Amino acid sequence: MLNACPFCEIINNKKERILAENAHGIVVLSNPRLVAGHTLVIPKRHVLKLSELTREERHELLDTVIEFQEKIISKIATGCDIRQNYRPFIKQSDLKIDHVHVHLIPRELEDELYQKSMRFEKEVFAPLTENERQKIFSLLQ
Repeated sequence: MLNACPFCEIINNKKERILAENAHGIVVLSNPRLVAGHTLVIPKRHVLKLSELTREERHELLDTVIEFQEKIISKIATGCDIRQNYRPFIKQSDLKIDHVHVHLIPRELEDELYQKSMRFEKEVFAPLTENERQKIFSLLQ
């Protein structure tokens, strides 16, 4: 069972894992990773959701994400997925950490990640119906 926060452990004790650091966050290579160059941008302050970050922390986080996306697409791959998940229904594990972070995943056309999983997305996507549009619209406005 994983109780301690692995990201806080890196921030506090494992500086050699940090690729870059600024006032409010760090950048590390993801371990485990989906593809080579899979990078994480992590706020230093332990929070679970983006909405819990201060305005200053959010600005710096996004600026860092943009900076490293540009580094990835200029040095590692021609594309880069940016992901941030909030899944409180999944228990913390080696694959899911309860500390907000943003994934930067280098991508190429029909790369390994596409071949192993994302090619199946075509079967998952569905057209937006008018009933669904109205229902979701009313919930989010």
